[in-house]
Parts: sequence; structure tokens; C-alpha cells
Amino acid sequence: MPGPSPGLRRALLGLWAALGLGLFGLSAVSQEPFWADLQPRVAFVERGGSLWLNCSTNCPRPERGGLETSLRRNGTQRGLRWLARQLVDIREPETQPVCFFRCARRTLQARGLIRTFQRPDRVELMPLPPWQPVGENFTLSCRVPGAGPRASLTLTLLRGAQELIRRSFAGEPPRARGAVLTATVLARREDHGANFSCRAELDLRPHGLGLFENSSAPRELRTFSLSPDAPRLTAPRLLEVGSERPVSCALDGLFPASEARVYLALGDQNLSPDVTLDGDALVATATATASAEQEGARQLVCNVTLGGEDRETRENVTIYSFPAPLLTLSEPSVSEGQMVTVTCTAVAQALVTLEGVPAAVPGQPAQLQLNATENDDRRNFFCDATLDVDGETLIKNRSAELRVLYAPRLDDSDCPRSWTWPEGPEQTLRCEARGNPEPSVHCARSDGGAVLALGLLGPITRALSGTYRCKAANDQGEAVKDVTLTVEYAPALDSVGCPERITWLEGTEASLSCVAHGVPPPDVICMRSGELAAVIEGLLRVTREHAGTYRCEATNPRGSAAKNVAITVEYGPRFEEPSCPSNWTWVEGSGHLFPCEVDGKPQPSVKCVGSGGATEGVLLPLAPPDPSPRAPRIPRVLAPGIYICNATNRHGSVAKTVVVSAESPPEMDESTCPSHQTWLEGAEASALACAARGRPSPGVLCSREGTPWPEQQRVSREDAGIYHCVATNEHGTDSRTVTVGVEYRPVVAELAASPPGGVRPGGNFTLTCRAEAWPPAQISWRAPPGALNIGLSSNNSTLSVAGAMGSHGGEYECAATNAHGRHARRITVRVAGPWLWVAVGGAAGGAALLAAGAGLAFYVQSTACKKGEYNVQEAESSGEAVCLNGAGGGAGGAAGAEGGPE
Repeated sequence: MPGPSPGLRRALLGLWAALGLGLFGLSAVSQEPFWADLQPRVAFVERGGSLWLNCSTNCPRPERGGLETSLRRNGTQRGLRWLARQLVDIREPETQPVCFFRCARRTLQARGLIRTFQRPDRVELMPLPPWQPVGENFTLSCRVPGAGPRASLTLTLLRGAQELIRRSFAGEPPRARGAVLTATVLARREDHGANFSCRAELDLRPHGLGLFENSSAPRELRTFSLSPDAPRLTAPRLLEVGSERPVSCALDGLFPASEARVYLALGDQNLSPDVTLDGDALVATATATASAEQEGARQLVCNVTLGGEDRETRENVTIYSFPAPLLTLSEPSVSEGQMVTVTCTAVAQALVTLEGVPAAVPGQPAQLQLNATENDDRRNFFCDATLDVDGETLIKNRSAELRVLYAPRLDDSDCPRSWTWPEGPEQTLRCEARGNPEPSVHCARSDGGAVLALGLLGPITRALSGTYRCKAANDQGEAVKDVTLTVEYAPALDSVGCPERITWLEGTEASLSCVAHGVPPPDVICMRSGELAAVIEGLLRVTREHAGTYRCEATNPRGSAAKNVAITVEYGPRFEEPSCPSNWTWVEGSGHLFPCEVDGKPQPSVKCVGSGGATEGVLLPLAPPDPSPRAPRIPRVLAPGIYICNATNRHGSVAKTVVVSAESPPEMDESTCPSHQTWLEGAEASALACAARGRPSPGVLCSREGTPWPEQQRVSREDAGIYHCVATNEHGTDSRTVTVGVEYRPVVAELAASPPGGVRPGGNFTLTCRAEAWPPAQISWRAPPGALNIGLSSNNSTLSVAGAMGSHGGEYECAATNAHGRHARRITVRVAGPWLWVAVGGAAGGAALLAAGAGLAFYVQSTACKKGEYNVQEAESSGEAVCLNGAGGGAGGAAGAEGGPE
């Protein structure tokens, strides 16, 4: 809506001016008392800071004035009724400056309040003990010297980020400064290595300042737990000079075990142990080495220290010297039949025993003599020595071997006369001879052929089979022996004796035989796969049923070999009706080719050629026997008729006649079944215009939401909607969706006024017109002559008037129009009621009001339409007022509205 014009603004300003003049004489002046003021009245200043104070008064001519304070001053500025002074180095916790002026023999005063604050710059957490036992209390103490005011302070003791205790000092005197917070805390295992700290917060936000925070440096707490038990010491009670023995010291119930220190020593020798940790337990291990200087009783000490406390264990260890006995032979190597003397000696106090016979007394040697034989070769003699040390009996022994020289012997147990070896895996061929010195053994064929590699690991091959002469020799003599070597190997089926593929011709005679190689000679059996009882033997009359895979297996004691033999039976081509039909129907668009599969081996080639008429010489595309990417192209059109099919392979050929016919599935498109169809309400009802192409001729059925087409005489609006038409024949279906629209002439269904009970002058009213039509109707209005300032909605369905006048009363008509006709309805609007005047007191005010009314009437008259009639829709779109048959006023009749159709 456009704003008021300058003429209207001038009239309204005149009206307000008149009202102001009428009320001007009602105001009165009151006298206020004199005062003194100090700004700021309350201030917080950081300790050592400065502040400007402004002392002022409303006394017109004060006699004198000033600012009383004990604080240091840096500068002063003055005026007639004010005084400003800078206070510096403010350190007092709280002061009250006084501003005063002398005015009209009275003293005016204003008292202020200045408080200082100090940030928590120093936050100190008292030192913690070096080690704190788990389960005992310790004290946390935090100091914040000088910070304040204390009432705004909050101290918090923290374990890491966890708050342990938090205390606020609210309620403390304003002059109080600094604070101390102390807490008793129980030490826990998980507190080991934890950082404790103190946080101070000075909250001056209620006084218009900020929150000042500071924290102490963190202090680390080290907690420990030490078992009251002594360490467990594990060590030998006896330790021989020159020997090394492990010792260990273990202790449980340590925390933290990694901080424990272990001292492990033998006498005055520090053993420098290796410490292993397992949870709260430790084990210290070391190697103790005894020297001759330490011989005798010594103490083994284990000491574990943690957190300033220790646990200790001591045990006695006896260090002794006991060398092994000495065993000697008169001759370590003798010839068979010679005498040998054996002697055993030991240190004093030791009792020796030779071959189970002890010496007479400790400290004396033991001795025996023997006549050497072949059985004494590599004989071991044993000497034992026993010694008592600190209540324990210690035993040491020594042995010596006697070698007896004798000629070679080839026994059947070490060199058998007959050898049988399996072929393949590597073996060590052994023909061993007894003798001393060790005899050399050589085996070779009698004919001077192969030589056996005795004692060496090597593959066994069938070429080694044969008889060998073995000879053993040393410097005492020689021995000779003949041996036979047999190499056995598993059967083998090769392609020469047993081919993988065999082809037979149907109707001929054939036999299946396989020859295998192997030692011992293998047995060979051939049978059809999956048929254990069907063994193939002898001469056969070949039929197609003999084709297949046969399993031939050769067996001997060394294993078996199997081989699959594929037998193919070939035969000439043959047509079968199911696989190559005599009558075939081709369906357009099905993507099918003529299926003509011919039985024959090798696979016959097939060609179908048209015979007579339109198919003469035309090739019929055939479906490939197996799907492949190179399948023949599917034709779009195929000529029906008679075709001759020929099948050929190397064993013959055969022919067949095929009759081909062509059909097609249903097809509907926009030309046969339009997707959009329009009917007129009241016209004679008819079926949907839908047809389909196809062979055989398809039947078409249309339905709406599954309901068949109803039988009726005339078209109604309820017939509008979406219909589904389906065309069907034996080769498939096709469908289309058809949208049916029903058009009808317009009807003004509703014409209503709001408010319904009539309109008073200056009021607003709205007329609403609703029409039913298809296609949608265009709405137009006809208003009473002289009706001004009419507004229409975007679709002309609503007419509105703001500030109704008498010219707006009368008959309004709403008309709806589309391609099928026009319909209109009328309604009568009455505008009636008294004018409202505002009475303003005072002669000057009344005159101004009359002038304002004259100006307003001039403005309304100047904007009214003089004459002319405009189309409603065009006036709405251009933004102009709608005027019909000139402007008019007049007194309104009784309020009301009437309506009726055209």
C-alpha cells in the first residue's frame, strides 16, 4: 500500500500542534534540592594501581569544595562545580574518600568506597615427603600470600585434574588478605607418580572485574609398599672351587617394584644380579664363582631396599676343592692277546673304586690286569672317587677306553648276503665290517661294472640291481663276501603301453589293453568309471554305449599306478524331432533362432536353405549349440516358408524338411492408443480409443484401478482419472496408461462477505468468490459506480476494501468464465453509521482541528477518480486503484449484504 501524501502529513502535523498548544499551560516546574556526588562511588583497584575520582555538585555557586582521603595524590583538575583528582599507589585494603561542597551555608557530602585487590601471583604447595607409605596419611598445604580480598578467594587442591578439596572464603572481613588451605590425604598405590597442585581463583566478576586464576607448580608424590617378610634366597649349600652356580633372591609385595634396589654378595664379592620384575614381585639372579682364596665357610647376603626401608636375608655357603680321579692304562692300544694294566688314583681323603672294586683305604690307588681279546675293543673302564664335605658325600668319576687291534669280520648282521631296496627315496647302502683299525669295505660287480657307494646317502635306481663282491681289509688282514641287490619299483603306465585317448567306430570290433612296467611285474585291470563290476576284457562289438572314461590300474607290492583312458565312439549324423522340429514358429522380437541340434560324432555341420517361393536360396539362421559371444545376429524380419536342412560329418550326411511360420506379440503406441484423452461432461459415453498390432490379433481390455469399464449413458466428472489398457495374445502382452480428463462449464459455488453483518463507515470488508470449472475459470468483478480503492488478490478470487465509504455500498457481481460458458452471482454490501468526532478542549485546539479536517478532505477529494471504467484484472496487475463509473459519496443505508445468481 502506498504511504500518505505530503498533504496528509501537513494536516496531521497541524492537528498535533494544536493539541500541544492546548496542553502547554498544564505543565509546572518543580524545584529540586542541592546535592554533592562522587564518581565512581564504589571502586575496585588493583593494589598499587591508580584511580581518578570526580567530585561534583548541582549547587549553582558553591562557596568551596574538596576531596578528603589519606591516599597519595598525583594530579588535580577543577571547575566551578566539580573537582577531579588522581589517586596513585593505592595499597590500603579499604578506604572511604569524602567529597564535600559548601552551598547556601550548608555542607553537601558524598562518601565513596575504594577497595584494593591483589591477584594470586604466588600459589605455593608445600613440599611432599620423598617417599610415602601406601595406606598412611600425608598432608597437603597450600599458601596464597597477599592475594585478596580473601572473601573473593577460592582454593582447590588437585590430584592431576581431579579436585580433592575446594574451599571458598566467602564471609571473611573485607580487609582480610592471603589464605592457607590444608588437607589430610590417604596415600594409595595409584597415587605413585601423581602430580598434586593447588589452584587459586580470585573472582571479582560480581564487582565488574574478571576472574583471576593461578596454579602452583605441581609436586610429584612417590608412594611405596614393602612386605614385612624377608627375601627368599635360593643358593647351593656347597660350591666347588672353579665352578659357577646360579643364585637367586626373590621378594613379593613390593610397590613399585621397579624402584627397588637389590644387593647380592658372596662374602665380600658383589655378584651384580640381573633383576626381573613380575607385577609386585622381583627375582634377582646372579652367577656365583668360587675361587681357591674363598675356600671354607662364606655368607651369601641378599638385601632389598625401597622407600628408605630394607629387607635382608643371609645364608652360609661352603666352598671346597675336589678334583676328579686319575685313570691310566698301561697301553691304550694293544694287539689281540696282549696283557693290559689299569690304575685309578685320587687326592688324599678320597676313596677310589675301580670297576666296582674299592681301594683298601682312602688315599690309596686301585688296580686290575687283563688279557686283551676282540670283545675288549672299545671297552670302557670306570673309576669313582668319594669325598665327605660338610656332612655330604660327593662323588666324581672318570673313564678310559681300551682299543684292541684285530683282523676284519663280515657278519650277516652288518653286511647281509641279499639286499632288497625300493626305488626312489635316497638311502644309505651299508656293508660294514668289524675290525681294528676300522676296515675299508669295497663292493663291485664281478664283471667289473657298477661300484656301490657304501656309507653315502644317494638315490636308489633300478640300474643298481645285480650281484656284487664285497672285500673288507685293514693292516691285520682281510675278508670277502658276495651279496645280491634287488631294486623294486612301483608300476608305471606310459602313453606307449597305455594311451590316454582311444577312438573306436560304431559297429567295428575292438579291445582295451594296457601294459605296465614295474618290479615285481604288476597286474593291470581296466574298468569303466563308476562301475566297479564292469571290467573290460577281450574283443568287443563297438556301440555308442562303450564311449566314456575307463580307469586302468596297475598294482604290485611297491605300489600302484592308475590312468584314465578316454574312449570315443564316432558315428554318422542323425536328426531327432525334439531337437530339430519339422514345424517351427518364429516370434518377432523374441530373440530366438531356429534350434536344430543334430546327433553325431564328430559334431556334424548343419545348414538350412529355403526351398521355393520367397525363401528360395535364403539361409535360415540357426541357434548355436552352446552360447558364445560370436553367436549369429538375430534377424528383425524372417521369411516364412519351407527350408531344407543338411547335417554332415566324416561318417556321412542326412537331410530334413522344416516348415517355418512367423508371428508377433502385441504392440501399442501413441497412434493406436493415445495417452491423453479428453471428454466433455454430459456428452454421450463411449469406450476408450485403444487398439493394438500383433499376430494373432490381440484383444484389448481397459480398466480403472482394476475395475472394468462401466456401462453408462452420459459422461460425468467422476469418469476423469487414470485407466490401464492391456493388449494380449499368445506371445505376450503390452500395456499403456491413459489419462482421461473431463471438462465442464463454470459455476460460482460460493460468494460471501466478511464481516457478514454489514460495514460501518471507515471499516474494512472482504468479498470471496469461489468457482468450480475445468479448465479453471477466469474470475471478474463488477462493483458499484464510484467505488474507490478496491484491492484484488492475485487470482481475482478475493475483493477487499479498506476504509469503507458510502460509495462502496451497493451490488457486486462475480463472474466465472472458461471455454465451455460463463456463470455469475451478485451480492449487496451496505455501508451505514454515524461520524465520530474528537472534541479537544481550548479555543486554539478547536480551531487547529477544523483546519486539519479541511486539509484531510482536500486530500481525499484530490485523489478520487474523476471518471472512467477499468478492467479489474488489468488494474490489479498495474497497481492502480479500481474505479467504476466515477467517484461518489453519499450517506449509506442500512448495513447488510445480499447475493443471487445471474
